[in-house]
Amino acid sequence: MLSVEEQMAILMRGVDFGDEQIRATMEAELRERLAEGRPLRVYLGVDPTSPDLHLGHTVALRKLRQFQDLGHETIFLIGNFTGLIGDPSDKEKARPQLTPEELEENAATYVEQAFKILDPEKTIVRYNADWLAGLTFSDVIKLASHFTVQQFLARENFAKRYEKGDPIWLHEFLYALMQGYDAVMLKTDVQIGGKEQLFNLLVGRKLQEVFGQRPQVCLTYPILVGTDGHMRMSKSMGNYIGINEPPEQMYGKVMSIPDEAMSNYFNLVTRWTPDEIAEIEEAMARGDLHPRDAKMKLAREIVSIFHGDEAAEEAEAHFRRVFQEGKLPSEMPSYSLKGPRSIVDLLVETGMAGSKSEARRLIRQGGVRLNGEKVMDVGRVVLPAEEQVLQVGKRKFVKLCK
Repeated sequence: MLSVEEQMAILMRGVDFGDEQIRATMEAELRERLAEGRPLRVYLGVDPTSPDLHLGHTVALRKLRQFQDLGHETIFLIGNFTGLIGDPSDKEKARPQLTPEELEENAATYVEQAFKILDPEKTIVRYNADWLAGLTFSDVIKLASHFTVQQFLARENFAKRYEKGDPIWLHEFLYALMQGYDAVMLKTDVQIGGKEQLFNLLVGRKLQEVFGQRPQVCLTYPILVGTDGHMRMSKSMGNYIGINEPPEQMYGKVMSIPDEAMSNYFNLVTRWTPDEIAEIEEAMARGDLHPRDAKMKLAREIVSIFHGDEAAEEAEAHFRRVFQEGKLPSEMPSYSLKGPRSIVDLLVETGMAGSKSEARRLIRQGGVRLNGEKVMDVGRVVLPAEEQVLQVGKRKFVKLCK
């Protein structure tokens, strides 16, 4: 095992609390526990609110992997009960509540996806419904008795909603209590989370003290912006890059991020060292490296992490062929067109649009092409031909065959 200071240099890299006093406290406590020379018990919790993990999730997952590689005990916690409530941490309105069935379906592949980052042999997987579902109303009252309404209303997102007169639902207050109780049940030394999660992590510290445990060290990390370059990456916002997406789609999405967001991605989701990142950024600042080429390097790195080097090279070749040279992709799905079909029906039947209303919207927005020509008439009928290419946006193609 590395020395305490060597471990501190790795584990504290990128930590962001937004509060220097909290940082100093957590840094001192982490150093103290590492000095004990034992494996620390570390966990990361993720609510299965959508079917796929995205790049934003991997920021904390990569930190959990660092703890693994340093010989510590790591837990990947799936919030199949907290997901019923919905985490309000970064929201200015209540999250839609999911059913147990929806959460179970979403969670089905979470472990497999997480193992793209984590070592399966070194990962303990837990589900918080195992202990939260059994709490009585009396138990919840006892947990709630250790916090004031003022403490919750002081949270930035709740404060904004309260000031605007927007509703703050009582069940949203319970989320932090439930997440904090996870730390008690897992008896953790360290909890990892996004910067917006700090309040919830501190609740865990408080409840551990209440239950006679040593309060955990909280480590929070910056938020990865989405493909829009501004908002936090989120499936509900549509600005996400799923880690299970096909290589070509993943590569193309990375290429769509604004130039000013590249540094955020360099530092949070690549395997590059600080020196390597500095070299790239300095080359761009000098004009020796075009931002487009830096972004292609970034896209290749991200695809390589999740799909391997060969897939990354193929995705780059696909991008050059389709987007830079204006050529069609070498491979695309086929659809047999036996008779005349309306363009709207065809878009739905080929899976290029989820509904007829979406198909009409895509056409009116100029997002549909047939054989390279833009389709503007929602009433257009497509006749069978030897070979035609239907295209939606920049990344979806279907070959229409007789």
